[in-house]
Amino acid sequence: MGKEFSEMTLEELWDLFPIFLVQHDDRWNEYYKEIESTIADLLAGYPVERISHIGSTAIQGIWAKNIVDVMAEISGKADMEEAARILEQSGFVKMSDETNRISLNKGYTKEGFADKVYHIHLRFTGDNDELYFRDYLNEHPQIAKEYEALKLELWKRYEHNRDAYTDAKTDFIRKWTSEARRIYGDRY
Repeated sequence: MGKEFSEMTLEELWDLFPIFLVQHDDRWNEYYKEIESTIADLLAGYPVERISHIGSTAIQGIWAKNIVDVMAEISGKADMEEAARILEQSGFVKMSDETNRISLNKGYTKEGFADKVYHIHLRFTGDNDELYFRDYLNEHPQIAKEYEALKLELWKRYEHNRDAYTDAKTDFIRKWTSEARRIYGDRY
């Protein structure tokens, strides 16, 4: 029997769950619809205002980690910890808990990634820059290809360091999210 995740060092976790990119897969939209339905059912009666497919798997035609990112926006008056507990009781695992943001996952096993892997981002309504970034890249394929090139370049350099991989993309994401917000205004 292998170690529990809580017993593993960050380096052991990164070795078990490396950064890996694959060509765009249209099945990601199906996976999103499945998990959207699951989350909606689990949080039925809870003030969920929007569930959205975000991240690179929501951007057409680019390479991405084979992980479907989902944002569930809840009312600002809701108890985010309670929403997270409901998801945890159904097999989701809390990855991080920041002020006004909780991330959970599903599909991480002691043997590595499952066939379907999800990251769920609980947010209060309006904390949704990812929607602007997603839309901008889908509407500007050349910028999406630049993002893909950046990710492909960073992949092997940071294959076993998720934090560095994410940090190295931050300036690009901020630049185009800011542009999207300028153009789209209060779309969301």
